[in-house]
Amino acid sequence: MAGERWVLHVDLDQFIAAVEVLRRPELAGLPVVVGGRGDPAERGVVATASYEARAYGVGSGMPLRVAARKCPDAVFLPVDKDAYDAASAEVMATLRGLEWGGVPVVLEVLGWDEAFLGPGAGHADLGDPREFAERVRAAVLAATDLHCSVGIGDNKLRAKIATDFGKPRGVWQLTEENWFEVMGERPTTALWGIGSKTGKKLAALGIDTVAQLASSDARLLAAELGPTMGPWYHRLARGADTGPVDATPWVPRAHGREETFQQDLETPEEVAAAIRELTRRVVADIDAEGRPAARVGLKVRLKPFVTVSRSLTLPAPTSDPSVLGDAAVSLLDRLDDRDRDRPVRLLGVRLEMVPPDGGY
Repeated sequence: MAGERWVLHVDLDQFIAAVEVLRRPELAGLPVVVGGRGDPAERGVVATASYEARAYGVGSGMPLRVAARKCPDAVFLPVDKDAYDAASAEVMATLRGLEWGGVPVVLEVLGWDEAFLGPGAGHADLGDPREFAERVRAAVLAATDLHCSVGIGDNKLRAKIATDFGKPRGVWQLTEENWFEVMGERPTTALWGIGSKTGKKLAALGIDTVAQLASSDARLLAAELGPTMGPWYHRLARGADTGPVDATPWVPRAHGREETFQQDLETPEEVAAAIRELTRRVVADIDAEGRPAARVGLKVRLKPFVTVSRSLTLPAPTSDPSVLGDAAVSLLDRLDDRDRDRPVRLLGVRLEMVPPDGGY
């Protein structure tokens, strides 16, 4: 390939469930569901499910009680963030230590369980990218006992999408040459960056597939979906992406905390106290970043299952938990009148920080 522009996307298979199985080998081959405090009788949602549990229709974001009905024999486990942080760090260290074409790779971490890999500057002949992808899979397995899938692309977008075709424990290649053969008749929501809401908007325009989106009028998309997003969706459908693999460490823009209550909060005093406690916990997170909050957001899930969000920009950045707690509580006043007296089952507080020196 001209210029040997290859990108790999590495995605750990059923990462959280796999980490739990490593800790409890007797669970191998069983349906495992991780979420909340691990009690399906309590309120909480599925963080991840093993492939065996997914076969019963259990998926991320599903209420634990629903998961228990779908798969009554599943093993339910609580979320253990520290364990996943440690496993992820080991995986990323393994990837960062690889060489491709005789030079260290460029690693762009996307999250706990996925990353892009690119060849570093001054590399020699890269060879067959499939061979290197298999070497990546073997290195991760040897170092961590975790399996991964690898997508190969001539850009980041195609590499990311290719990974889904290789799961589990496989390698798949998607390039300009086979893009429309593989993706053309798939729904627009198969594209990285198009969710169900945008998919419905496109369907209302008579655009259902990737090929239809690619051949659509970009001016129409701009008019209907916005001058920035419309043309961007058009580029996605053609698999276009010029972004480089960037090893710059990710800097968070915000931190947030959520809590699902086992018993609904019924009084304004209970709700306000819970918001202030959540705010104190988030302040500890932003203090670790060394940047004050400039904006406050509040998420409220009301009985039976209606979720609303509100936010405000502060007069001046601050890390004072009392000031931030007052601001978060004040957002309750922005709820619709019909919602203010309804029982609360979940609260979330989000603090958006000022940018670091030099910007993001």
